[in-house]
Order: sequence, then structure tokens, then C-alpha cells
Amino acid sequence: MEKISTIKAIILTIIGTLGSIVTKWFGGWTEDLTTLIIFMGIDYLMGLAIAAFWKKSGKSKTGALNSISAWQGLIRKGCSLLVVLVGYRLDLAIGTDYIKTAVIIAFITNEAISIVENIGIMGIPLPKTITKAIDVLKSKSEGE
Repeated sequence: MEKISTIKAIILTIIGTLGSIVTKWFGGWTEDLTTLIIFMGIDYLMGLAIAAFWKKSGKSKTGALNSISAWQGLIRKGCSLLVVLVGYRLDLAIGTDYIKTAVIIAFITNEAISIVENIGIMGIPLPKTITKAIDVLKSKSEGE
């Protein structure tokens, strides 16, 4: 039993260390980054649901769930996070503090639009406040 606790402690230490390093690379954990990751997760899960249950995915020939399309979606989201990392590094290189935020807002806007499209495919009515919030995000993204 003690050996399992030691292995668990080592694994958790490695995960914590890697998490700290990644967080440092991104310039710290911010609320906008949290929002982006939550939106990415929602969009991904909704995309899987649409493909699995509604069979209306635009990512596969049949509209059904496809493992390659699912992996491509994860890779796209990972690359989006790499662009956020590039934005932060640009902020550091030129002495600004807005590029990372502008990149995150642009990606949040994109994810929100995708979520709204997914909601439409599912046939769920969308509250007008969500549409207005997306319009605000769009204008903020275009302004920065």
C-alpha cells in the first residue's frame, strides 16, 4: 500500500510540475484563458454529440462520428492554444500587454460562434443575451 502512495505522489508531482511550467509559458493563468478552455471543451463535446446523435457533423463525409475528425478537432484546439502562447511571447518581446488578451478574445469569439451553430443544429432556442454577448466579443476582438 505504501508503494502505491509513493507512486501516486511521484505522478502527481510530475503533473503539478508540468502544469506549473505550462502556466508560466502562458504568462500565468487568467480568467480569459480559463474561459477559452471552457468554451473549447464545450464546443468539442457538442461537436461529438452532433456527430454521434444528430449525424450532422460537417467534419466527416457521412456527418457521423469519425475518430480522425475528432483528433483533428483536438489538434486544431491545441494549435489555437499555441497561437495564444505566441501572442504572450510577442507581448514579452515588444513590451506590450495586450496581444495575448486580444488573441484569446478572438478565439473565445470563434468558439462562442461555433457553440451557437452547434446549438442551432441541435434545435435549441438561443437566448438573445447570448447573441448580444457574442456581438460585444466580436466588436472587442476587431477593435483590438
